[in-house]
Amino acid sequence: MEFLKILPLRGPNIWTYRPVLEVWLDIGELEDSPSNTIPGFYERLTAWLPTLVEHRCSVGERGGFLQRLREGTWPGHILEHVAIELQNLAGMQSGFGKARETSKRGVYKVVVRSRNEAVSREAIHAARDLVLCAIHDRTYEVAPVVARLREMVDALCLGPSTACIVDAAADRGIPFIRLTGGNLVQLGYGANQHRIWTAETDRTSAIAESISKDKDLTKSLLHACGVPVPEGRIAESPIDAWEAAQDIGLPVVVKPSDANHGRGVSMELMTQDEVEAAYRLAEVEGSEVIVERFVRGNEHRLLVVGGRLAAAVKGESVWLLANGKTTIRKLIDEQINCDPRRGEAEEFPLDVIDIDSNPAAHFELERQGYTPESIPPSGTRVLIQRNGNVAFDVTDEVHPDVAATAELAARVIGLDIAGIDLVATDISRPLEGQGGAIVEINAGPGLLMHLKPASGKPRPVGRAIVDSLFPQNENGRIPVIGICGTHGMAKVARLVSRLLKLAGLHVGCVSSEGLYFDKRLVDSKNCADWASSQKVLLNRSVNAAVIENSMQTILSEGLGYDRCQIGIVTNLEPERHFGEYYIENMDQVCNVVRTQVDVVLPDGVAVLNGSNQLVADLAKYCDGEVIYFAAQGELPLVQVHLEKGGRAVLVRNGRIVLCLGKKETLLINLPGILEGNEKQVEYMLAAIAAAWALGIQLDLLRAGIATSETTDVLLK
Repeated sequence: MEFLKILPLRGPNIWTYRPVLEVWLDIGELEDSPSNTIPGFYERLTAWLPTLVEHRCSVGERGGFLQRLREGTWPGHILEHVAIELQNLAGMQSGFGKARETSKRGVYKVVVRSRNEAVSREAIHAARDLVLCAIHDRTYEVAPVVARLREMVDALCLGPSTACIVDAAADRGIPFIRLTGGNLVQLGYGANQHRIWTAETDRTSAIAESISKDKDLTKSLLHACGVPVPEGRIAESPIDAWEAAQDIGLPVVVKPSDANHGRGVSMELMTQDEVEAAYRLAEVEGSEVIVERFVRGNEHRLLVVGGRLAAAVKGESVWLLANGKTTIRKLIDEQINCDPRRGEAEEFPLDVIDIDSNPAAHFELERQGYTPESIPPSGTRVLIQRNGNVAFDVTDEVHPDVAATAELAARVIGLDIAGIDLVATDISRPLEGQGGAIVEINAGPGLLMHLKPASGKPRPVGRAIVDSLFPQNENGRIPVIGICGTHGMAKVARLVSRLLKLAGLHVGCVSSEGLYFDKRLVDSKNCADWASSQKVLLNRSVNAAVIENSMQTILSEGLGYDRCQIGIVTNLEPERHFGEYYIENMDQVCNVVRTQVDVVLPDGVAVLNGSNQLVADLAKYCDGEVIYFAAQGELPLVQVHLEKGGRAVLVRNGRIVLCLGKKETLLINLPGILEGNEKQVEYMLAAIAAAWALGIQLDLLRAGIATSETTDVLLK
């Protein structure tokens, strides 16, 4: 089982809309050994990966793949399913795969869905090793492989907070581009984009974030605007902290001024020793230490997005019950850390309590007269942790007045997304009268507590963030015009770009002639590739993108965008594409070009050459409208299309006409210099059709076509 080539197809491709890893696999002599001819293979494979029973395969039902294994299938197909399952077990869900023979005996194309290229590469190599061990009856340890893949997923894939926002954007049809190996993601294209970084956006003010980190400044601003906050001040030393506590009135809270996640926070302090010890604990975690009034009640986290309350969770103190026989250290593991909701990974709503690395827990034990090795009397309740367990959903319980206070607090600080830490005895009643107060405001708040609460309903906070960036009638897209075919794509790209620029749009154009932003040439090499397409879509000044897609680009990289408003196919001469990438016949060539039509949006348009039957036949794959173009005005296929109310751009009697059903509009008399050159005329017609589909005014189209610059493009 030799890997001849591995191709990461990062955009829509001949297999699917989504990124995949395509492996060219040579199985050699195993072509003569389907799975049902290998003794013990089925038993070994299913013992190592029992979850393969969930794979439906072509049978279409649970256990379908196992049925294929028993009946006999080949290593390429088996490799596909094993690679998918290894990714699933590692937490990177994948349900799509294909295995197809090529024209060369024993050589297959194996394709698996790839959410992260590095993880999928590792999974496909591990899958090959596993399948070979199952074939040759050698031992194989699945658990270490899955653990390694899971580590890669945790390190390389989007975190849960960012992923929930990206998924919500995808649900609304908003495209996304991952900008780094971390959690910086672009939502939308070109001038209509927004950027997110976990729970921060390009609307998150740096000033507001800095204010939120300064807890003393935050409190003073909130207090000035009538938001209830606990009295307090910065302390310069343990002695000063005790003096502040006496001035404020006991009990008090001592905490760092700029830490988060509850680190270094000590609550309900009553004595000088407790206050001074808490000062030293807080000093380690932050630059300054605050002493403030202790607010009685439960800790809450309210998430405010775009000025509206999106979710709320409540915290609970962590206690254990002594049995008079077991140490506190052991009871923590037996009564607290055994909770399946607790874990070290990010997906767990509650943290594991490690008493040795938790100074706050140590401090709480000392206040009660215990150490981790103490054995308290039977029936004694021991407090382990007062805060940091905010993960119990109470969104539906929040009183409107409390929600309004939290929303005001976010506006005062200036945060578009804010985590409001609030203490109240009863969140379903107004703060006034119960002494509740806002104690902190956090920028870039964690979202996991709302996505996977320890109890209660998960909340669609990712959707709330997306909706705050993109109103319901916006999807972050700009017009993307994709162009494919055998020849003439670069000329069509230049003509379309010119027409769009005349309409006042800032155009990014990539083609085999280079990369242009408006008329500025940025790169003179052949730029009809995935990476150049991405450069255009990243540019905040671009509000229309014109992108040439060669056959090689689609086969080796995939398209550089997810969907397009306009998809143009200039022409098709299949034999000119035979020989590469195991493309050997007309149907395979048409399948490649079909990719350009497949990605046209439902409200978009496929612009197809009506005089080329292979191109015209692609109309059935378009989700949107079809506009035909042809230098011959009387084609039967086009006439049928017009009779059904369709659109076409045709040449009739030396004139270019725009046809909508039976209605014809003269655009322009065909320049004499182009008469008799049908191929060049078709390029012009394709560009006109694309501009017409985008609503460009006819006067601008006429002006654009009549200029000598347009003629120069066609004759160059």
